[in-house]
Amino acid sequence: MNVVIIGAQWGDEGKGKIVDFLASDAQIVVRFSGGANAGHTIVLGGEKYALHLVPSGILYPDKTVILGSGMVIDPEALFKELEDLEKKGVDWKGRVLISDRAHLVLPRYREMDREAERHRSKPIGTTGRGIGVAYSLKASRDGIRLADIDDEERLVNITDEDRAWLSLWKDRLLPLKIDMVAYLRQHRNTWRLFEGAQGALLDIDTGTYPFVSSGMSCAAGAAAQGGIGPRGIDRVLGVFKAYSTRVGNGPFPTEFADDSAGSLSQYIRTVGNEYGTTTGRPRRCGYLDLVALRYACTVNSIDRLVLTHIDVYDGLEEFEACIGYRIDGQMREDFPASVRNLERAEPVLRTFSGWKTALGTCRTYEELPLRAREYIEFIEEFTETPISIVSVGSDRNHTIVRESPWIK
Repeated sequence: MNVVIIGAQWGDEGKGKIVDFLASDAQIVVRFSGGANAGHTIVLGGEKYALHLVPSGILYPDKTVILGSGMVIDPEALFKELEDLEKKGVDWKGRVLISDRAHLVLPRYREMDREAERHRSKPIGTTGRGIGVAYSLKASRDGIRLADIDDEERLVNITDEDRAWLSLWKDRLLPLKIDMVAYLRQHRNTWRLFEGAQGALLDIDTGTYPFVSSGMSCAAGAAAQGGIGPRGIDRVLGVFKAYSTRVGNGPFPTEFADDSAGSLSQYIRTVGNEYGTTTGRPRRCGYLDLVALRYACTVNSIDRLVLTHIDVYDGLEEFEACIGYRIDGQMREDFPASVRNLERAEPVLRTFSGWKTALGTCRTYEELPLRAREYIEFIEEFTETPISIVSVGSDRNHTIVRESPWIK
């Protein structure tokens, strides 16, 4: 069985925790896209693990994790991450594999990335880790894949400096290289979890272009870059927060206007720890955008939603969610492609009463206070998508499962 997990917003939805939680029932976890610009934070037994390239299932000692064909991998960042895991007692050897079709990020890509950002009239807010450059070179057929690293003919056009750098990592990378399509076909009877990077609204095709990532953050990426094909996907889970956040530039219709100390934005950022795992940058915060969420459900064929960070609202008397936009005086209930329209959109908000109760001890849906359940059920009705899992805290056991994704 193949279950795909993607972010249904602008990334940072809590996918890492959910993948880690569901990986207990999987044998293989595949990260199908992205690079070291993405970050997950997992809390296990009070210990924090920050992952950027390694799939979240690595924290289980009996799971195999694969860096998939759609990833762009900085070897230096990868092995630093593996060394950090090893220092925390995680034995990764023999369990981390890399698709031979994955592309590599060379050191000069990082400077090229930062230089391009400096010359943009409207900066995107890139992390400067060379991800966009790697994807650009991939698209122009000038990239370097793991399969090419020992092919001298393929490397004939790169610089001596690049060739010397690749030789430093070659002996460490080659033992991890696999033909992922063949590997997954050989293990077709296992349960596999496919983990996306960033979120649907940052996807190169379905996101708020040009303020997007360079890779595929949508569910289709699991089929194209995860080695299983479209008919191999059994279920798509979309992870979203009870509110919205965004890192970097780009339209954000529900962003809180009061962004000073003591404001709602600062409250959410503090209680929800809304700082980037990769960059440490404070995230922009706003109310849940149900129009954008419904759009994400549609373009990704999300059949179950996963709600996270609802416990961040524990201390509020009331809060709001966006149910439409007003653009040039006209009501809109769809998610526009035009960045200009999104930037001018005024959110139409619905107010919800808070519950003023700590949700962290709840382990069943029925234990949640009525007002929290009313919020959840409104989201389900608006998006026409059931919420099968509710996260009420950062640890694994702070999770309410209404329906297992492993049941067809």
